Amino acid sequence: PSFMRHFLLTLLGASFLTMSTAAQSDSGSILLLDTTQGQIEIKLLPDLAPNHVARITELANSGFYDGVIFHRVIPGFMAQTGDPDGTGMGGSGQKLDAEFTDYQYKVGTVGMARAMNPNSGDSQFFICFDGCGHLTGQYTVWGQVERGMDNVYNIAAGEPPASPDQIVSAKVVD
Repeated sequence: PSFMRHFLLTLLGASFLTMSTAAQSDSGSILLLDTTQGQIEIKLLPDLAPNHVARITELANSGFYDGVIFHRVIPGFMAQTGDPDGTGMGGSGQKLDAEFTDYQYKVGTVGMARAMNPNSGDSQFFICFDGCGHLTGQYTVWGQVERGMDNVYNIAAGEPPASPDQIVSAKVVD
């Protein structure tokens, strides 16, 4: 009886641990971008890029992205933002080491922009429209749009756009 009780408690504990872990990864945090085109909800993917998600969360919650424009928007490809200068050359001043995975870039995938050096990601990121598959394994994926992709498609095109859209506010919620 003692062995059986121990076995059942162990099994119950393992089941609870599995359920709570699954619930955590299912619930996950969301980056809410309120933009001039409407709200965009991005599910954060810390299992893929824990350091990038931590940095994006820190920047968003500090107000870093508030008022930042989408400075590079290429129809059929992607919309890029995250440069406080709006030129595509600026950032927060803190470089991140790449966290490459085999997560497939598809519509709504959010990746970290970088220079030629793989470890040069900072604060700039892009949201894929389509045609981003060739970036898989070469740019860190840290999010996936869950809602508001229609708003992403409406972001003004250009490099930079004549009248750029912007992130009004950004925050991470659980």
